[in-house]
Parts: sequence; structure tokens; C-alpha cells
Amino acid sequence: MKVIKNIPVEGKHYKPILTDLVYKENNQPKQIVIFCHGYKGYKDWGAWNLVAENFAENNIFFVKMSFSHNGGTVDQPIDFPDLEAFGNNNFTIELDDIDTVINWVLKNPSIQKEIDPMRITLIGHSRGGGTALIKAGEDIRITKVITWAGISDFGSRFTNEEQINAWKKNGVVYIENGRTKQQMPHYFQFYLNYKENESRLSIQNAVKNLKIPYLIIHGSEDETVTLKEAKNLLSWNSNNQFVVVENANHSFGSKHPWESISLPKDLETVVEKSIIFIG
Repeated sequence: MKVIKNIPVEGKHYKPILTDLVYKENNQPKQIVIFCHGYKGYKDWGAWNLVAENFAENNIFFVKMSFSHNGGTVDQPIDFPDLEAFGNNNFTIELDDIDTVINWVLKNPSIQKEIDPMRITLIGHSRGGGTALIKAGEDIRITKVITWAGISDFGSRFTNEEQINAWKKNGVVYIENGRTKQQMPHYFQFYLNYKENESRLSIQNAVKNLKIPYLIIHGSEDETVTLKEAKNLLSWNSNNQFVVVENANHSFGSKHPWESISLPKDLETVVEKSIIFIG
């Protein structure tokens, strides 16, 4: 198995998109999976490296990316040394980052014998699921999409008028990272970016208009994104499949750091169901 880590892909927003490629080097055209992490996430969080290896063992070309403004850097891709970048992240930057990585993979001369450009699956976890769905609805190159504990709506996160007014007045709000204890900023541009692109960023509209197969996987005990959101996603399109992992939490048993050489049982189920769906 070939693993190429921390490739800095030049993005549209002046910060590199750190990318990993994991695949069997056998000169066989393989289905491509591009994995999008969630909020306060990165490509090396928890068991994501083991996830990539499991897909690659099944002859799938697996691409992991850290969004350009996720707060990591080339020198320190894990955790969040660049909180200024984190504060300036927004939904359209992440959509641009996915587009950049797709273009880069398809044009990379070193891997053309290893990929099938006609078969691209996006997988998104949590907020990354919502971003993946928007991109899948916009880009005809995407042939399948999978969400793991995916959210069904961005706008519902912006409903408290009092908080929004305070955010506007102060220009920033801070969210504590429970693990690192960092105070992570969100500048008011994040809200403005959503409002300016509200129609484009409707996950409901994206799912309703999807013309490609869509797999929803959600844990029954998800403490962060409730099962209700998965059921919303299911109700908006008849061309989808739904898997509930009983007793699974938001990260399907994974945590950071993940020190086992094996996937947690629930995440193993998620990977198996995803690989079957990709076919």
C-alpha cells in the first residue's frame, strides 16, 4: 500500500490544502473517494488514517484532505496552531477547497494509472457531510455521496437573534475546544458568508435535487447531530439508502488520539457499509 502524506495542494484562498493519498499501487484504475472532515476536525483526527487504509485495502483510491482554513499548518497539521485561519474559515472556502482537490487529483500525472476519473465518491463527516452534499449537487463529476453523522441544515445553527447581534457588535465569538481547551474564534464574516450564499447552502435543496446515489449513515446515540437530522436527509430524496448504527455516537467510537491498530467496532461497520455502497 502506498501512503503519501501532507501534500500541500495550492488552493484558491492563499493557504495550502494538506492532502493524503492512500492506495494500492497496481496500475489499476480505482474508484476515488475524497473524505471531508467535520467542524474542528482535520484529516488525521482519531482513526481517520485507519479508515483510509481500510478503503485502500479494498482497492479504492482514498484521498483525505484538511480544509485550508481548518486551523492547521503545513508544519503542524494536527490541532489548531493557526486560529486566525480558523476564524476566517467559511462554507464557500470549504466548497472551493473540495473543488481544488478534485481538480488536482484528476490532473496529477503521477497517479493517472491508479484512478478512474469517472467514479468519484465524496464522503463527509458531520459538518463535512453538509459541505459534501452541497458539492455533490453542484458538480457532475461526483457519482456518489455518503454522509457519516451528517448535518441536515446549516441555517439552524444561526437562529438566536440576540447572539447574532452580539456577534455582529463584537466581530467575533469564541468556542472552546473541549480537548485542547483552545478558545477558537469565529469572525462575523462566517455568518455573513452564510447569509450571502443562503440559497446555495441549502442542504435540503441539494438533497432534493441529487441525481446520484446517496448513503446516509448515522449513529442512534449521536450526541452532537441527532438522528432526527439523518431522518430529514432521508425524507428529501427517494434515491438514497439509510443505515443506522445502533448505539453508536457521533464519531462511531473513535476519539483523538486513536492508539489502537484496529478500527472501533462501530466505525468498522460504517466503513464496511460504505465500501459495499461504493461497489
